[in-house]
Amino acid sequence: MKRKRGLHFGREKKKVNIPIVKEVVSWVIEIVIVLVIAFVFVYYIGLRTSVVGQSMAPVLENKQEILVNRFIYSLTSPKPNDIVVFLPNGNEKSHYYVKRVIGVPGDKVQVKDGAVYVNGELFEEKGERAAILDAGLAAEEILLGEDEYFVLGDNRNNSEDSRYANIGSVKKQYIIGKAWFIVSPYKNFGFLE
Repeated sequence: MKRKRGLHFGREKKKVNIPIVKEVVSWVIEIVIVLVIAFVFVYYIGLRTSVVGQSMAPVLENKQEILVNRFIYSLTSPKPNDIVVFLPNGNEKSHYYVKRVIGVPGDKVQVKDGAVYVNGELFEEKGERAAILDAGLAAEEILLGEDEYFVLGDNRNNSEDSRYANIGSVKKQYIIGKAWFIVSPYKNFGFLE
C-alpha cells in the first residue's frame, strides 16, 4: 500500500449540496419579490393621513385615518363623486384636505337655491345632503380650466372647499390621490365607496 507524502489533516473536498443551494436561492428570490411588492404598495397606495374636521361627515369623521391611492391618478383622472386628497394651492406646509369631486375640467359649476348644478343640471349626489346655505364663489357659474377640479365637503355647511377663494378650484397637480380605505377607528375599518 502506497502512502501519500506530507501532512494530512483529514481535509477532503466537500461536495456542494445542490438541493440546499436551490432552496436558499428560491427563498432569496421570494423575499426580494415580496419586498418589491411591499415597497410599491407603500409608496403608491399606502399613504396614510388623518381627516381634519367634520367637512366630510358622515362619510368620514374627524381624526379618522385613511389610506390614499397615489397611483390611480397616474392612469386616470378624478371623476365626479371621487373622494380626493389634496394640498390647497400646492401648499406643502398645509395638512391634507379630503373632499369630494363635483366638477371636472370643462364643467360649469354653480350653487343656486341650496343645490349644486353641473353644466346646468342638478348634480347627482351620493347620499342625502343638506341645502347649501353659502354658495360662496359658486353663486356665479364657474367654468373649470383644463386641469381644474371643483371639490366640496359632504357636510356642505361646515366645509372649506372650492366655494371659497383660499381653496378655489383644485389643480390636478395638487391632488395627491384618491381616498380608498379607512384604517381607524377599527369599527369603521373598510373600503370607501
